Formats: sequence, C-alpha cells, structure tokens
Amino acid sequence: MSWMLRAILILTSVLTCFWILRKIRKSQVRIEDSVFWLMFSLGLILLSLFPQLASWAANLIGVVSPVNFVFLSIIFVLMLKLFLLSIKISQQEHKLQSFVQNYAIREKEKEDFHKMETGGGAGKPY
Repeated sequence: MSWMLRAILILTSVLTCFWILRKIRKSQVRIEDSVFWLMFSLGLILLSLFPQLASWAANLIGVVSPVNFVFLSIIFVLMLKLFLLSIKISQQEHKLQSFVQNYAIREKEKEDFHKMETGGGAGKPY
C-alpha cells in the first residue's frame, strides 16, 4: 500500500472521527449510528497503520492487490450499511402509514360521535 493512500486513509479517518464527535455533541446523530461510523474510521486507521493486515486479508481471499482489498472492503461495508438503512426506512414508513391510518379512523369516529351528540348528523346518510 502506498504512502499516499495510507496518508489519505489516516486523514480521512481522523476527520470523520472529529466530525462524528462534533455531531454527537450537538445531538445531531444517534449514538447507535455514530458507533458504526467511529468503528468504520477506526478500521480505516488500522488498515493504514498496519498495511500488513490488508496484504494478509487480500492473500486470504485471493485479491491481487491490498489496495483492491481496501476498496472492496469499504464498498462492501458501505453497501451493507445502505441495505440496513433501507430496511430501517421501510419499517419506519410502514409504522408511519399505520399510524396515519389509525389517526384518520379515530378522527372520523370523533367527528361522527360529535355529530350524533349535537344532533347535527341525525338522519343523514354518509
């Protein structure tokens, strides 16, 4: 792994750590999400400080170059995170849709009850 790539990895990782810590202090990111990004940055720092890890892992899985392994692993981790976020968004959309439907039903029931109570809707079909 070249010195330039190692320097870029270290710089990017350290800047990411500071940025995440700043977001945590301002309460702009959840702790659960920040743990992922801090671990991701730590992993990049380890890969850049100990390039032998990348060479060993590249040889282990049959990747020709350690740099290719680094890029492959970064892409894999980010795609996994994207997939997990897609699942979370789908679950949140389902919960929101269910909430809105229940809210609309309750509001309609309140409206109908109020009409019956005041006599404004008696005898009129829907």
